[in-house]
Formats: sequence, structure tokens, C-alpha cells
Amino acid sequence: MARAIELAARGTGSTSPNPVVGCVITDASGTVVGEGWHERAGGPHAEVHALRAAGPAARGGTAYVTLEPCNHTGRTGPCAQALIEAGITRVLYAVPDPNPQASGGADTLRAAGITAAAGLLRAEAEEGNAPWLTSVRLGRPYILWKYAATLDGRVAAADGTSRWISCPESRADVHRLRAEADAVVVGSGTLRADDPHLAVRGPDGVTPGGQPLRVVLDTHATIRPTARVLDDAAPTLVAVAEDADIRHLAGVELARLPYDKYGISVDALLGELHRRGVRSVLLEGGPTLAGAFVAAGVVDKVVGYLAPVLLGAGPNVLADAGIGTLAEALRLRITETVRIGTDIRVTAVPMVQSVPTVLTSHTALKEH
Repeated sequence: MARAIELAARGTGSTSPNPVVGCVITDASGTVVGEGWHERAGGPHAEVHALRAAGPAARGGTAYVTLEPCNHTGRTGPCAQALIEAGITRVLYAVPDPNPQASGGADTLRAAGITAAAGLLRAEAEEGNAPWLTSVRLGRPYILWKYAATLDGRVAAADGTSRWISCPESRADVHRLRAEADAVVVGSGTLRADDPHLAVRGPDGVTPGGQPLRVVLDTHATIRPTARVLDDAAPTLVAVAEDADIRHLAGVELARLPYDKYGISVDALLGELHRRGVRSVLLEGGPTLAGAFVAAGVVDKVVGYLAPVLLGAGPNVLADAGIGTLAEALRLRITETVRIGTDIRVTAVPMVQSVPTVLTSHTALKEH
């Protein structure tokens, strides 16, 4: 199963809006005879790839799958039926499928006389499939907040300059995060201050395929038609208020969303992105935007690049997040620390799930 989880990770960034899945087939004696993973949305599932690799050796064998084999026919056939036809006698899967349209595969396998059991390395498999699981269970995209800061927690100097706090290796790593996300989100303040491009760029300056959706939160439609995010390097969505003047944005894809005195509604934004098939979001906005997402309880992972630099003044990493006392602090569990160039990359997740089961309509985000 550990090997199946490794295989599943190979599909990260290319299977959305579908999950990442890995599969290992062993024959009747326990020898590995086939491996596979879900390589791209619309393509064969992991079980199909593994069964093709195993061939006749799969008969009487065991399938180790990171997600319960699907039980429906979409762009591909049901994997549960493929396992039955291949003569598999036992299926071990890590995570039960929470999608009601595809679940039931284990019951189908058992009805055919196949042993099916769940839970092996479930936590590890769920971590690798967090974006998809979040989207199915909560009906909103998975949010990864990324920031780069000095060792004293500043994201810019007192005069607003911020290029470059992090080292070249860290900036290259951010492009990896973008490539793995369905959408990259910033606020209008970041747009005015930095005019970011937000597209994925390879290590040799080559732009790969499968660019994420660039999303700008701009309540009053202040974005200029010459902004770099409006070029054709990647798709772009500008979220504006329902009453915003958009006459200067001819040809720009817009989403008119409700807002209040705080800005664009969080649940409206996430609902819009979810409807567009966005399952994972890389939040790259400034401190105020990040604070709003933290306050709304929708940050699922934090990746911070800490540079060995001291400024002593300038904006902090995080602005007001609705936390008034230490007892209300969002506690994180550090899952990884890695040296990247001259920087340290720290990855952490909330110790207690902060995502509300139901997002409320009055929750709003302030733009930076």
C-alpha cells in the first residue's frame, strides 16, 4: 500500500477534478506483477493500468488501491467490475470513496465473492488526496496558503519593496506549488503593488502545459487592462462585486459575486470556484487576504519560506484574522521542514480541522 501511495502522488496536478489513485497488483504468491496510477483526468484509472501490466498473473491475486475502486461508468468504466473480470480474489483499499456517485465498489466486489477491506494506511493515503477529499466532503476547494517572509516575519520592507526576500530556489519551488494547484488566488492590493504574472514557469524558463486558473479578487474592478495576469499565458478569472463598473474589462472573464463591507463573500467565491471544477487553491495574496481566509477557517495547509533576513519594520505575514486572544490562536502541526537554498521551507497543517462543515453566507474576505 505504501508503494501504491507513492504511485498515486505521480498524478498530482494532472488528475483534477478527479482524485489521485495508485494501485499495486500481487499474484497468488504475493509477488508484485503490476503497478499503475491515475495519470490524467479522463484517462484510465489506476486499477486499469495495473491490471494491464499484470495481465493473466492478476488472476487469484490481490489489489492494493489507495481509494475504494469506483462503481460507476463515467469517462471510463467501473474499476470494481474490471477487478472482478481480471480474477482478483482480494482487494485492500486505504480510503472509502466519499463520492456517492462512485461509491459502492467494495459492495460490488463482495457480492462477487471477493474479499474487500478498507483502512490500510488510510491517514497517509488521505493526506495525498486531501484536495479531492476536501472538495467532495465539504463542497469547496482545498486551500494551501503560501508566503515568503524574513526571519522576523515581514513580507516586505517599510517602503513596500519585497523583491526578493526569498532565494531563487524557493521561488522555483513556488512554481511547483502552482503547477500542482487548480487555481492561484491574489487580491487587488497585491495586483497593484506587484503586478504578478502567476503563471507556472519551468526551470529553464519554459512554460509547461496545464496552467492553473489565475484568480484576482477585485471588488471594485480596479484592475488595469494591461495587468500581466490578463495575458494569454494562462486562464484568468476576475471576481468583482455585482455592481462593479466593468466597461474597461471587455473580453475579461468575470465572476460577479455578492459582497459586504468586508469584501467578496468567502463562501460565494469558493462556491464559484468549486462549480468551475477547482479542487485546490494556492493562496498567494498579501497579509490581509490571508488573514481573511484564516478567519473564515478555510486554510488547510500553510507553506512558509523563511529567509535569513531581518527588516524590523514592514507588513507582517498575517493581518487581522479575527483572533483576539492567545486562547483563540490557530494552532498548527509542523509536518515538514526543509532547507531550500538559503531559506527554510516550513509546512504545517491545523491541529484541529478549522474548516466549517457549512460555510455561512455572511463570511467575507478583506482584500489586500
